[in-house]
Amino acid sequence: MSDRMVRVSVRILEKEYQVACLPEERSELLDSAEFLNGKMRDIRDAGNIVGLDRIAVMAALNLAHELLKRNRNDAIESEVSERVREMRERVESALSRGQQLPL
Repeated sequence: MSDRMVRVSVRILEKEYQVACLPEERSELLDSAEFLNGKMRDIRDAGNIVGLDRIAVMAALNLAHELLKRNRNDAIESEVSERVREMRERVESALSRGQQLPL
């Protein structure tokens, strides 16, 4: 463990884990553990899945799905923004030259 690393204790589904992180990442680690604990509790309390490892895998799959969906939406939004910017530049350029754009 690096000299700068600190040990942080997190509790997930009533089980204690020791995790090493940089001091400046401690708060984010605790927030992440709390978020994960909530997701795993929701899955456990739904009653469909038994066993800590299965609950953890389902939580990981759900979180990965949400992340990929958000990344796709961000990529689409970025692409649309770029197209709008290009169209605006074309319109502004045409207006400055007094031309009419083909539709």
